[in-house]
Amino acid sequence: MKKSILALITASVITLISTNVSAQILSIASPPQGSIWNTMSNGMANVGRSKANINLVVQPYSGNRAMMDAVNQGLAEFAINDINDAIVAVQGKADYKGKQRRHLKVALRISPQPIGIFVKKQSDINRIEDLKGKRVASGWNAFPIGRPHMEAMLATGGLTWEDVKKVPVPDLIRAADNLSSGRLDATYFAIGGPKVAEVDASVGGVKFLPVNTDQTARDAILKVRPAFYFSEVKPAPHLVGIDKPTQMLTWDNVLIVNDKVSDEDVYHMVKAILENKDALIKIFPGFKALAVNTVNKNYPGIQYHPGAIRYFKEQGLWEE
Repeated sequence: MKKSILALITASVITLISTNVSAQILSIASPPQGSIWNTMSNGMANVGRSKANINLVVQPYSGNRAMMDAVNQGLAEFAINDINDAIVAVQGKADYKGKQRRHLKVALRISPQPIGIFVKKQSDINRIEDLKGKRVASGWNAFPIGRPHMEAMLATGGLTWEDVKKVPVPDLIRAADNLSSGRLDATYFAIGGPKVAEVDASVGGVKFLPVNTDQTARDAILKVRPAFYFSEVKPAPHLVGIDKPTQMLTWDNVLIVNDKVSDEDVYHMVKAILENKDALIKIFPGFKALAVNTVNKNYPGIQYHPGAIRYFKEQGLWEE
């Protein structure tokens, strides 16, 4: 009898623990709807729930700084970000000056993310240099990552903020709307962003401006952020505004995680993403560039989460 009661209690405790684990909700901080990161975050959440039984929700924030603060404080477990922004957040520099966000770690490198300045297709602006004296999105108070992104792209054409007419915008979505309505001559977005397709349809077409990639341009972008680089983007149906192979400013999309998230949760999150690429591509074609079966890429000033390291070591993909 005593053994039966003990067995019943043990089974009940195990069931309770299992239920609590499966019921745990993990959140991904993201920018507003219409952005690349929001689309990708929803894709990851969908795959995490359907393929790995991870209870994931997407939690929108105003922009990158709010997202990083949310993850650092444990208000959200994960967030997609530009690796450059994550590095300066950990260091407490630039837009994060005054406080180091010490709880941020890398879970995985997702994919290269080319970005570009785009204009209306009928515009006579065809190069970065042609932006001199034009109305260009600036400010970016709700999306401060926009400042270094724009600064670096302008620098490839030998321009600074003093060479353009600065028009303050709060974030990517509002800037794109301002371009559509004629208040701006140029703004920027991630290549393949859904909002770009919306603007393209409303104004009769848009085009992205190529960047210079000579040594002077390379030196200029690295003065802005330590992990910028260049890549060639080729035309594809979902890449609106790209009608020929075009050189773009590029950085890596990474999944950032709070260091207090359990190794087990991070391990299963990384596994779910990297082992379900086909399912992710069906949700968003941009996942074709997902870095599967590639050795981890180390970055200056930020470390990987132990749960992620465990997965990469198991797959023979870890390098110190």
